[in-house]
Amino acid sequence: MQQDEVKKDRSLLYMGLGLGAIILVMGYLTLFVDDANGLFSKKQEIATVIGSDNSDVLNQNSSMSDVEVRSSLIRFIEAFYSDQRKGYFDPPSYFSNITETYFNYHNLTYKRLKEVHYKRLSDMQNLDLKWIVSSLDYDRSGTRLVASYWTRINYLKPSRNKDESSDVKYEMIVNEEGKITSLREVEIKNFVSYDIIPVPDSTNAGVTGYTDPAYATENAAVALDPTTESINPEARYEGRLYDLGTVEFAPEYPGGQKALAKYLGSHLRYPVQARENNIQGKVYIGFVVEKNGNLSDFKVIKGIGSGCDEEAIRVLSSSPAWKPGIADGKPVRTSYTLPITYQLAN
Repeated sequence: MQQDEVKKDRSLLYMGLGLGAIILVMGYLTLFVDDANGLFSKKQEIATVIGSDNSDVLNQNSSMSDVEVRSSLIRFIEAFYSDQRKGYFDPPSYFSNITETYFNYHNLTYKRLKEVHYKRLSDMQNLDLKWIVSSLDYDRSGTRLVASYWTRINYLKPSRNKDESSDVKYEMIVNEEGKITSLREVEIKNFVSYDIIPVPDSTNAGVTGYTDPAYATENAAVALDPTTESINPEARYEGRLYDLGTVEFAPEYPGGQKALAKYLGSHLRYPVQARENNIQGKVYIGFVVEKNGNLSDFKVIKGIGSGCDEEAIRVLSSSPAWKPGIADGKPVRTSYTLPITYQLAN
């Protein structure tokens, strides 16, 4: 019987060819493809307008959807203001080499931009700026993004001895490198300016009222609890409560604002705890001016703590009677909010 011819085993040859093909493919991907995952995934990576080395990023992403561009702008603007709230301002991180417009200044270098920024802030102490994300709008202008948005801004202005607040609309232009080339105010509304009521930085013993046993007994509820609603529990039932927008004549301290400033300045004392912890800022106290001019229903609308809120209520609760608000020619109960600024001497 004739034996079958022995066949050669070609499995090693096929295995070698397969490994060679894999090596060639991996070499191609390594040398010529930046993102190999993109070849095997349908998920599209969203590029951002911000970050380092973003040259030509807007041209590369001209097909980005409005949602993607808006998301990138939100992250950029939030980072910009977040750094400033932390006291960090590094122009190269956000601005182009020459900034065409920065508020009322033009064509600024990094150095000059920083000088202008800190000079501006020196007259805007205790700056509180919150930008309204929902107001963000943008347009493309060539390779640039022209963004606009509203902010609510509040600050202390030492040069005018004022406390000012307003709604400000800004225009920010971002170039193809993800850098700001222009930042300016385009509209201001709801501007409010108050005279600062100084609070003496004093440690006179027995003057603040906190160590006076008679005061502590008679007025403890008001002095120690800023949420106390009224020193007259029946006051809230004495009739309709009006606000300042619905009265013909607003309530007024006898003698006007200057007299009020003098009264508060001579009676308010800087709490020791606040002074030791360098606590500064504004306390907003809400209260009701009754028909007879007495003040009631004291509430802390916005406080800074460390004894400042209680001190403000203590002094206002001892205020002489005000001129009541007038509606339809008659005195009415009127709600009132008074800002009091605490500022330590330099």
